[in-house]
Parts: sequence; C-alpha cells; structure tokens
Amino acid sequence: MISAVPLTHVSTEDAAAWHAVVAASLASDLPEEPRPTFEQVHAHLTVAGRDNRRLLWQATATDGTVVGVAGLRLFTSPGQRHLAELELHVAPDRRRSGVGSHLLATAVEAARAEQRRSLISAVAGDGPGDAFCAARGFRRVLALDHLLLDVARADDAAACAEHPGYELASWTGTVPDALAEAFAAAKNAMNDMPTGDMDYGSQTWTADRVRAMAEVLADRGDVLLTTAALGKGEMAGYTEIVIRAGETRRALQYDTVVVPAYRGHGLGLWVKAEMVRRLRAEHPGIVEIETDNAQDNTHMLAVNRQLGFRFHRSTHEYQLDLPTA
Repeated sequence: MISAVPLTHVSTEDAAAWHAVVAASLASDLPEEPRPTFEQVHAHLTVAGRDNRRLLWQATATDGTVVGVAGLRLFTSPGQRHLAELELHVAPDRRRSGVGSHLLATAVEAARAEQRRSLISAVAGDGPGDAFCAARGFRRVLALDHLLLDVARADDAAACAEHPGYELASWTGTVPDALAEAFAAAKNAMNDMPTGDMDYGSQTWTADRVRAMAEVLADRGDVLLTTAALGKGEMAGYTEIVIRAGETRRALQYDTVVVPAYRGHGLGLWVKAEMVRRLRAEHPGIVEIETDNAQDNTHMLAVNRQLGFRFHRSTHEYQLDLPTA
C-alpha cells in the first residue's frame, strides 16, 4: 500500500527524504546533470513564493520509506489563477508500481478542488516522463532546448559594440529604486514569449512584484545578477543570471527580454555579452551557464548560438486539461 502524505510543515527529515528521492530520480533520468544539494532542496520547499502557493506530498511505503514526492504550485496572480504546475519524482526502484499514478491522482484532485483548469509539468525529453504523461491524458504543448555556454570560451565581443543613446546598468539582488518601475515595465514584455499550445496565461509585473521576486531568491540564498540596457528614459531590455546557493560551477539563465519597440538593434546580444564579462570578473568559479529556449524561439536561439551556447538536452512541457464545474 502506498500513502500520499501531505506536508504542511517541512522538517529537516522531510527535506532530506525529499532530496534523496529527487537526487535518485534525476540520476536515473539525467545522469550527466549536477544534482541539487540538500540546502537547495530545503530552501525550495520552505521558502514561500510571493505569487503562488505550494502543496506538497510524500508517497510512503508500508514501512514508512519515502518512495516518491510531488509538489503542486498554484499560481495566484490574476492572469494565472487557472494554472497549476506539477513536480513529481519517484525513486527509480519503485517505478511502475503505482507510486507515480497515486501521486498524480492526489495532485489532480487538489488542482480541481482549487478550480484550476490546466495542469502543466516538465519532463526530460525522450525520458520515462514522456510515456507516463502520454498514458495519462497529458498533451505535449511545448518543446524546449537546453543550451550550455562555456564561459571561458564565450564570444563576448558584442559587449564592446556601440549603441548610441543607450547605456548599460548592472546590479545584484533587488533592483535599485530608481529603476524599479522601468524594470517592471520591461518585464511585462515577457508575455509575448513563445509558449506553444500551453494555457500559460499572462503576468503583470509591478515594482513591488519585482522586488518580491528578488527577496524570494535572496531568502533561498541565491545570487541574482541583472544587466540592463537603458535608453530614452526607459529600460529597453535586460538579462538575468541566478547562481543557486552553494553552486560552484553552473549559473542559470533567467529572463532575457528586449522590449518590442527596441528590438532589432542587437540589444539582447549586448546585455548577454556584458553579463558574460561580469560573470568572469565577479564569479570566476562559475564556468558554465545553462539556458532553455522554446524550439521555435528562433531569434533568441540565434543570439545564444552567437555567444557560443551549444545544445545540451531537451525538455518537454505537458498539459492536462481539467474539467471545471
């Protein structure tokens, strides 16, 4: 018998059990990828987001062993209150025994109770998650390419390009107050990013919300780096890099945005090249950057390849449509 036990308070022991399942699952599905540390998993479980709520379950066997975990993120911002996102891992030696199905059924029931019409989940491309989702009524709605950049070999020549009328600004952590409104306005340009057939909705960014997002990362112990292009009294574009707590090798690319009115002038490549130089100077231990792009986002893929990013792996996003009353 398998029981899905809700976690309303995450103890150190709960986090350790969760970490063990996730690490084993990722080692099986993505053997070449670095494993998250216990500290990263603990922070992920215990630091609350500002625009979402999380429901957590552990699947336990009759002897109390944790053999699977599931997290359901319930978006709370106005444009995404229809949406829930599922993370699900099963210990490799307990797969095909009903653990994943039991956790999924528990999460689906909770999503329906929360009046969500769409449940999304990401799985490793061409891995066991593909078959699991397809067999349970999910639709594949988006394919992503993950790319890696060797920081030492990156072509950062674009950082020296001249862009009359524009200047670069960089900061660590929370955006400076003088740029907060402009930064929020630029972030709203993310609403036209390619999302395939996903029922993703839209987000509205404000100065308070961008500050709150930075606070969440800081509370987790992560380092957030931002470089922006400023022009004509506005923020024309920006790029963000996150170095997770305890990370010694790989940084993660977050947003890169150029506001529609400023596209076509090389500003995306400019800010990303400047970020590479900044990483070399401020975080010399970071040797690679991972990013992901929708496979039909041809412009950003071209920018990344010009910098030296190379294909690493793929992810498939699936969606389960939930009937509502």
